[in-house]
Amino acid sequence: MKIVGLKETFLGIYDRHYKKLLALSFIILLASIGFLVFTKAQTGEFFQKGVSLKGGLTLTIPADGIEIDSLEAALAGQFPEADVSVRAITEAGELKALIVEASDITEDKLVEALQSRGLRMEQGKYSVEVMGSSLGQSFYRQTIIAVILSFVFMSIVVFITFRSPLPSLFIILAAASEIISTVAVINLLGVKISTAGVAAFLMIIGYSVDTNILLTVKVLKHKDSTVFERTVATMRTGVLMSLTAFAATMVGYVFIQSDAVKQIMLIISIGLLFDIIYTWLQNAGILRLYFERKHKHAEGGEQNG
Repeated sequence: MKIVGLKETFLGIYDRHYKKLLALSFIILLASIGFLVFTKAQTGEFFQKGVSLKGGLTLTIPADGIEIDSLEAALAGQFPEADVSVRAITEAGELKALIVEASDITEDKLVEALQSRGLRMEQGKYSVEVMGSSLGQSFYRQTIIAVILSFVFMSIVVFITFRSPLPSLFIILAAASEIISTVAVINLLGVKISTAGVAAFLMIIGYSVDTNILLTVKVLKHKDSTVFERTVATMRTGVLMSLTAFAATMVGYVFIQSDAVKQIMLIISIGLLFDIIYTWLQNAGILRLYFERKHKHAEGGEQNG
């Protein structure tokens, strides 16, 4: 009984205050845009790029009992003009190796600095990967083009599916909002986006379109109930899909050791939470307003006739 009462209370609030919830979704979107604009003004980029997108060095070395935070702080102090980060490789909870990523610094200087901090930098004991800045920029341009093309083709498919401009634009707006807010949170967390992260954003676009098309099809194609009733019926499936996927990605983030996969899982997890906001608060609210006004215009036309 308590669960049923809680459910009815939630649906009552969702029904009565859908305009306020719609406004809340736009406040979150505007805050995300504002944060990204601020980041762009401060750093010259909308988000922090990893070595795979920016270019630089990646050293994988034995851990040797060195603390990551102290090492990263020491390197950052020694090379203030360079972008240096240190990450851990663990196995069954035990620290096995360190990954040092650095840009705007030569390999010799970085190795010398690591040796001065007590790390044994013997030949054959560590590996080095070098990504040239021009190659990194090339990857970055290609990934941006991939994201843009994904939006273009997504828009074409949505317009062909619904043959109605406004509902199609609502779906595109929801997907764009989800990407913008996810990038803002990733920036806030200080995560440097790699090519793996860009792949995660492409997956978010696909997932966002999936849930929003599910909603729009139900609202547009079925006329056997009110818009609110159709939205709630679809929400049961859509929210369950998002929460199930969120649980799976969080398990992956906690237990998988690969940094690339961890970044993918983190970005998708954040995107799934925003998918709930922008599908069921933003898009559902806009669709309801759209149908209410369309209904009023139809009634006004009949009365004038």
